[in-house]
Amino acid sequence: MDAVKRFFAGRWGIISVGAFIGVLAALLQYWGNPANMGICVACFERDISGALGLHRAAVVQYMRPEIIGFVLGALAAAYLFSEFRPRAGSAPIVRFILGVFAMIGALVFLGCPWRAVLRLAGGDGNAILGLAGLVAGIWIGALFLKKGYNLGRAQATYTSVGWLMPLVMAGFLVLMLIYPKVAGEPQSGVLFYSLKGPGSMHAPLVVSLVAGLVIGLLAQRSRFCTMGAIRDLLLFRQTHLASGFLALVLFAFLANLLLGQFKPGFVGQPVAHTMHLWNFMGMLLAGLAFALAGGCPGRQLFMAGEGDGDAAVFVFGMIVGAAFAHNFGLASSPAGVGPNGIAAVFVGLAVCLFIGFTMRKTAR
Repeated sequence: MDAVKRFFAGRWGIISVGAFIGVLAALLQYWGNPANMGICVACFERDISGALGLHRAAVVQYMRPEIIGFVLGALAAAYLFSEFRPRAGSAPIVRFILGVFAMIGALVFLGCPWRAVLRLAGGDGNAILGLAGLVAGIWIGALFLKKGYNLGRAQATYTSVGWLMPLVMAGFLVLMLIYPKVAGEPQSGVLFYSLKGPGSMHAPLVVSLVAGLVIGLLAQRSRFCTMGAIRDLLLFRQTHLASGFLALVLFAFLANLLLGQFKPGFVGQPVAHTMHLWNFMGMLLAGLAFALAGGCPGRQLFMAGEGDGDAAVFVFGMIVGAAFAHNFGLASSPAGVGPNGIAAVFVGLAVCLFIGFTMRKTAR
C-alpha cells in the first residue's frame, strides 16, 4: 500500500492517471458516447438532471453511469487507503450557488474543463476559446485567494454524512436497473431517456460504470483536478497537477488519431457552437466558480466520494443548475447561445465577484 501511495503522489503517478483518462475518454466515445464527449462531468450531470425529470430537454436525458462510478470508485479508494474522512459545514449555501453558476457557465460553452480539453484533442478549435476563458476565470479566482478569500474550514462530522452522496449515487444505479431504457419509449418508470441527440448516445452500461469506477479510484489517489492544475501553475508555479492535465490532452489526441476520431476545424463540430466570445465568457464564469469552490467538477465528485459533504453540496448545485439552464433558456446548442444565456453569464459573474470580494479574511 505504501508503494502505491508513493507512486500516485509522484509525478509519474499523476501523468499515468491523466494518460489513462485521456485514452479511456476516446474509447468511451468509440464505444458509444457522444463525439468529443467521451467524458464530460457537466454534460453528464446535466443528463442525470434530465433523467430525473428536473428539466425536459428531450435530447439530454440519461442516467450516466460514469458519474455514479466516479463517486463510488472514490469511496472505495478512500476506504482502501484509510482516507474516508466525513466532513462538512464550510459555507454550504455558497457552494451550492457556485455549483449552479458553474453549470450555467459550462452549458453556455457546452462542456466542463474535461470536455474542453477532449474537444481540443478531437480537433474542435472552438475549445481554444473555452480553455482561454477557463484560465482567465481561474486566474481571477487565484487573485481572490491571494487576497484572503476563504470559505472556512470544514468540521469532522458523522460517518453517515459522508455516506449520503455515495448512497444517492447507488440509488441512481438501482433506478437504472429497475427502470432500464425501453426501445422507443421516452420514459421508463420514473426515469426519462432520450430517443435522439447526445442523451441517446452512450456506451454499454457495464462499460461506462466500470470506467467510472476505475477513474474514481485512480483520481482519488492522485488528487487529479483540472482546475487545480491551472490554479497551482498560476499561484505557485507548481507543475505537478499540470503534468497530469497535459497527459490527458496528449493521450486523448493520440487515441483519437488511432481511432479515426480526430476532425480538426471550427464549423460543424459535435455539440459545439462558434460564438467565440460566449465560448470564452461561459468558461470564464465556470472557471471562476470552480476556483472559488476549490475544485473542478470531477474533483468535487471524488471528494464527495471520500466523505466531503461540502463537495456533495456543490455537485447538487450543478445538477440543479442544469435544470435552471434548460428550463430557462440559458444553455447553448449547436445553433448558438440560448435566449437568456448571455444575461445569465453576467448575473453569474456578478454573484461570483460578490462572493469573492465579501468572503475574505482581510474584509472582516
